[in-house]
Amino acid sequence: MSDIREQVREKYAEAARQVGGDAGCCGGGGGCGPSDESQVFGAALYDPSELTDIPVEAQLVSLGCGNPTAVAELREGERVLDLGSGGGIDVLLSAKRVGPTGFAHGVDMTEEMLALARANAERAGATNVAFHQGTIEDLPLDDASVDVVISNCVVNLSPDKPAVLGEVFRVLVPGGRVGISDVVAEDDLTPEQRAERGSYVGCIAGALSRQEYLDGLAAAGFVDTAVTFTHQVADGMHGAIVHARKPEA
Repeated sequence: MSDIREQVREKYAEAARQVGGDAGCCGGGGGCGPSDESQVFGAALYDPSELTDIPVEAQLVSLGCGNPTAVAELREGERVLDLGSGGGIDVLLSAKRVGPTGFAHGVDMTEEMLALARANAERAGATNVAFHQGTIEDLPLDDASVDVVISNCVVNLSPDKPAVLGEVFRVLVPGGRVGISDVVAEDDLTPEQRAERGSYVGCIAGALSRQEYLDGLAAAGFVDTAVTFTHQVADGMHGAIVHARKPEA
């Protein structure tokens, strides 16, 4: 478990150092997806109009498989948490959506990414954001402290996904919701078959199947769960939108 985390940490640290995304999870060289990865991972998955005020340094290390700020339908005044916030693109987009009365948090375990994200927030003039160092299996936020949790192609990288989903449930307020973009396998693919399609740090080998995701959300206590495939990233592997809600009581 610690070996996997260290591999992921080093990949993201290298991406931050290069500010090019080449060494990251789903950039070129990450070992995931088809040969033309530009359309299935990264900033190409965002509407260009959304990125007008986002520093290019944040866009260059956008290594995700979707646009969680859109799928989460963020509203004015909400408090948002981004798991594995990287260079800060989704935190900065969230901050714009929730406005000055809302707040956007990012959690990342990589010092290099945190430094880059904080610099990007300063470049963007974003004042309603904070970036915290920590792991997504042990979030450095209080119970019931956020309204929405988002993430972009990061949960699949965790070696302890039940812990991640349990922590997400803990930090959400009653009635809070999840809007995650992630890589998800078709139900008939075994873990061994997923590993044949790409590496763990390449966002493939560690991916849950659709049913595994639904079962994990239910075990954590979530309701109204759904996993919807959006685009194929490898044979039998898809970018997906994950929705769930914490019960009101």
